Amino acid sequence: MRDSEKIRNIAFVGHGNSGKTSLISAILFATGKTNRLLKVDQGNTITDFDPEEIERKITLSASVAFTDWEKYRINLIDTPGFPNFFWDTEASLSAVDGAIVLLDGGAGVEVQTEKAWEIIEKNGLPRILAVNKLDKENSDFFNSMNSIRESFGRKAVPIHIPIGKEGNFTGIIDLVKGEAYIYEKDGSGKFKEEEIPGDLKDSYEKYRNELIEMVAESDEELMEKYLEDSMNEEDFAAGLKKAISSSEIYPVASVSALSNIGIHNLLQAIVDYFPSPEERGSIKMDEMEVKPVSSEPFSGLVFKTISDPFAGRISLMRVFSGKLSPDSSVVNSTRGTEERISNIFYLMGKEQVSAEEAVAGEIIATAKLKNTLTGDTLCSKDRSVKFPFPLPHEPTISFAIEPRTKKDEDKISNALRRLQEEDPTFKAERDPETKELILSGNGQLHIEVLVSKLKREYGVEVTLKTPKIPYRETIKGTADVQGKYKKQTGGRGQYGDVKIKMEPMKGEKEFEFVDKIFGGAIPKNFIPSVEKGIQEARKKGVIAGYPAVNFRVILYDGSFHPVDSSDIAFQIAASMAFKKGAKMAKPTLLEPIMNVEILVPEEYMGDIMGNLNGRRGKILGMETKGKKAVIKAYVPMAEMLTFEPDLTSITGGRGTYSMKFDHYDEVPTQLQEKIIEEARSEGRIPSEEEE
Repeated sequence: MRDSEKIRNIAFVGHGNSGKTSLISAILFATGKTNRLLKVDQGNTITDFDPEEIERKITLSASVAFTDWEKYRINLIDTPGFPNFFWDTEASLSAVDGAIVLLDGGAGVEVQTEKAWEIIEKNGLPRILAVNKLDKENSDFFNSMNSIRESFGRKAVPIHIPIGKEGNFTGIIDLVKGEAYIYEKDGSGKFKEEEIPGDLKDSYEKYRNELIEMVAESDEELMEKYLEDSMNEEDFAAGLKKAISSSEIYPVASVSALSNIGIHNLLQAIVDYFPSPEERGSIKMDEMEVKPVSSEPFSGLVFKTISDPFAGRISLMRVFSGKLSPDSSVVNSTRGTEERISNIFYLMGKEQVSAEEAVAGEIIATAKLKNTLTGDTLCSKDRSVKFPFPLPHEPTISFAIEPRTKKDEDKISNALRRLQEEDPTFKAERDPETKELILSGNGQLHIEVLVSKLKREYGVEVTLKTPKIPYRETIKGTADVQGKYKKQTGGRGQYGDVKIKMEPMKGEKEFEFVDKIFGGAIPKNFIPSVEKGIQEARKKGVIAGYPAVNFRVILYDGSFHPVDSSDIAFQIAASMAFKKGAKMAKPTLLEPIMNVEILVPEEYMGDIMGNLNGRRGKILGMETKGKKAVIKAYVPMAEMLTFEPDLTSITGGRGTYSMKFDHYDEVPTQLQEKIIEEARSEGRIPSEEEE
């Protein structure tokens, strides 16, 4: 049975292209899990195995690998660094005990680094910053340190400093052990321990003293020893681990994943400084406490679901307490159902490695759970717990999708359902008004990946289109009209005659029908038919084929024929009256207005407000939230369809927004003709010649 003390669960996070996948590849090579250094450019890495990831050369979905080093089991989670897929990163951070935060040595702290840092802070996770790509042109460890401290403060201190720069980066100096490690240039990861180079001794002394001071500051007892000059190496090492575990220090390491430099030292830092699951301590929820030990009742969190068209549903789980064995029964406390665990296994990318038992602290997988999805808690029947889990991000961009063939149409619902099991951040809904199938996601790239997966994994091809806007029509004036329908066909005829008044109406009611017939001008049994005729006619309006709302119809007179009048005749007469009256009563178009809330760094506030003004937005107010500004505005839905890429471009990906429908408002006159012309081209209303 595995010892929980010897487990380390680590998520690798950072901005896109900072080298997370490459670093995990280097770790797997250094620990003998692969016989060569696998590379993203060659499409053969363990954790980027999806065809879409291989083609695009970026991580699109979190994946798990593991390795064993010096009797430690290290579970490695490779997370996406692009904003469209960031929720997967957030979900993964719920399952680990520490994070490696990667930075590109030539770029410093970037947008997604900051966003990942916020979640790490929220989860109270220890972290090590790893400055990667130090062998590349324009990379600079010390410039990166300046960027790190500017963003995260003076708690960030080096534990390694590089030997050499750019193409001459050949090794690192370990500030804790006081040793230099020179690596072979062939990428083998082999190294020699040597004395600290003479030209770096001053830098070594400077940064080591800085590290010692920070460790001393983190603990009163150590500070006393430091001031008395009695803090020994053992005190220093123990104090450093405690300070890192409690996030009093953010250690900064130096690596090059592709040149395989610094990997051994980073591995040593992982096992030395990151806490085991037991050292992380109990999880407190309301009045309940879950101790991360194997003697407790079982509890675990499903932090990711992989939906494979052939293998079925695979659930990745962090075991927080107790043990889990194959052929056992557990409770899904999130959904109130029971599940049978048929098998458990470790994942090495897409490869499954069978497991006989999982103990507290392990990350394992199981297949074909019936009701369990991402975010669900599984636990023993003896104790019901429910772990917190981040809600999926709300979609920011939408497209209408059309299956290309009847065959695609038949398969699309099941395919989308299967994809949603794996990725709950997108929505696929049929718009009841436009009848379009709307696919909403977290950005253009997210939608493109979903469409590609539909085709590759489920054989469903679709076309993307801009969604139709659910406009409305209304009237601004009044009308008094007659609608008479009279038809004689030789036998029994059809006769219906109504007189109505139409007037605008404010309030939440879309339509009101008022019966003011006196003296039996229209028999009571035909009155509902008059209302039905107007209701049916208003569904398609009179100027652009959109539903008419916010008006009142008063039925005040009419006539009937004792033989020829019928329900259908009065429905047709009422429809004729509505169309005639609506055209006379100054009809106009209404558009949906969204209540938008945008969160951006303060320096972009003016640019975003200018962008919103260009979208016919109405600024409602602004407030500050830390170093960020919250802008609230009303913006037409039609103008928000293209906002996401603009926001990303203006803020460099640092801005986020949410929106919800608020009300309808009149479309400016100059835009109405364009909408009406589009309606004619779509066949929603007759052409001018047909009218």
